[in-house]
Amino acid sequence: MKRSFFAIALVFSLLAPVSAQAGDNQVTVLSRNLYLGADVGIALELIPDFPAAAQFMWNQVKANDFAQRAPKLAQEAISNDADVIGIQEATIWYCKKNAWSKKVEVLNFTKQFLEATKAQGSEYVLAKFEGREAFNPGYSIAAVPFLTMVNDPSTFQPLFSQDQAACGFVIGDALAIKKELADKVLKVGNTEYVDTYSIVPTLMTIYRGYTWADITIGNQPVRFVTTHLESIWDEGKIPNAAKQAGQLVKDLQNTTMPVVVIGDFNSDPRDPRPLDAPNPGEQPIASDVCPVQKNNCSAYWIMRDAGFIEADPNPLLPENYSWGTSALLAGPDAARFEEAAKMGNEYGFSDRLDYVFIKNGIKELSSTIIGNTWPENENVWQCSNEEQINNTQEIAQRMGIAAPDSGICLATDHAGVLSTLVLDGSESARSADLPEHKPFPISFWQWVGLALLTTLALLILRKNSKLLSKSKRIPRIKSI
Repeated sequence: MKRSFFAIALVFSLLAPVSAQAGDNQVTVLSRNLYLGADVGIALELIPDFPAAAQFMWNQVKANDFAQRAPKLAQEAISNDADVIGIQEATIWYCKKNAWSKKVEVLNFTKQFLEATKAQGSEYVLAKFEGREAFNPGYSIAAVPFLTMVNDPSTFQPLFSQDQAACGFVIGDALAIKKELADKVLKVGNTEYVDTYSIVPTLMTIYRGYTWADITIGNQPVRFVTTHLESIWDEGKIPNAAKQAGQLVKDLQNTTMPVVVIGDFNSDPRDPRPLDAPNPGEQPIASDVCPVQKNNCSAYWIMRDAGFIEADPNPLLPENYSWGTSALLAGPDAARFEEAAKMGNEYGFSDRLDYVFIKNGIKELSSTIIGNTWPENENVWQCSNEEQINNTQEIAQRMGIAAPDSGICLATDHAGVLSTLVLDGSESARSADLPEHKPFPISFWQWVGLALLTTLALLILRKNSKLLSKSKRIPRIKSI
């Protein structure tokens, strides 16, 4: 009996190091879009009344209170034991008192999220190397007096001793990691995509990019990338998301080490879609330039055709769709709910936009979609805006469940993609750094355009009139 006991103990002592070593070669990644906090599509419809557009966005951001959302997102990351988090819409809202004052940071979603993880006892930090953080600022809307002026006494009186301030925002991508991985970071880089989208020519141009970090997992360097591709598309043209995916593939073509690409690609495998196909999310539709599911018109298929393997749940199954909530986060969007239900998603998600792609000696062990159910979900919070309460009650009635007295809101408008990956040891050598594409500075003509638009805004305010038409059709933005 004693001999059998020692034999068993010996077996376990031999097996234990093997198990630990295998675990060292595993990594769990999470893709999480934090959500800017406002329906930019509706705001754009208010242009050229810029103050009205700015006020609309500010009101929604206040209602979609990130101070309430951040702890929920932190809890979610911790409970799912994510090692690396690819963050999209890492938003900073800043305001200024007047034309000659400095801008003041009012909201910083990434900072608030990281602080919330620390407060809950499992700290995450931005990947950082030699002073460079894995945060690519993407594009911004400047805080311009008169042009982007908003009214919010409770916020601005303590800051500026006045009821109004000019506000703007920066949206970026970030890589957050467990604090214990901080000394495993080997390199960090940020870059921009060449293809941009101009909403207002010479002034409102949307820049997109990505951030990346090489991190040692076990004894192997792994390259992690997070990105957010363009959501706006024009009929009869190749979507910018597809062009940007093409650049990303080209930038990564000489990466031979294991690589993980995390992000919001604003691309569904069904796109471009036939005109008569269900399309409540207003995804790209087919045209002469982009026939149905032409691969060079789809960011998703560009990644797949380049040899990237999808390490996440099947995007063609309706239960795995990752976008479709209301802009106020109060459950499904009322306008898309019925179509999403017909597709097979009972929670109002109508499109799959978020993915984890892998390549070069790395495999998927497991994956799941998180945060994609409503009203029961670990990340829901009680919201009190009247529109949020109304949407909550309307959707609850349509779903045939008891309507709550208050609003029930999700932590963000996207579902998360959680993937546990394992390195097979076949690729271990470091790869050359990714190409550097610097942010594009504001040009002389953009300053001229800014001055002209400021003048126009002043005329609008004084005369209380609006221009009757816009020079360019702007499709509804589903995920900025």
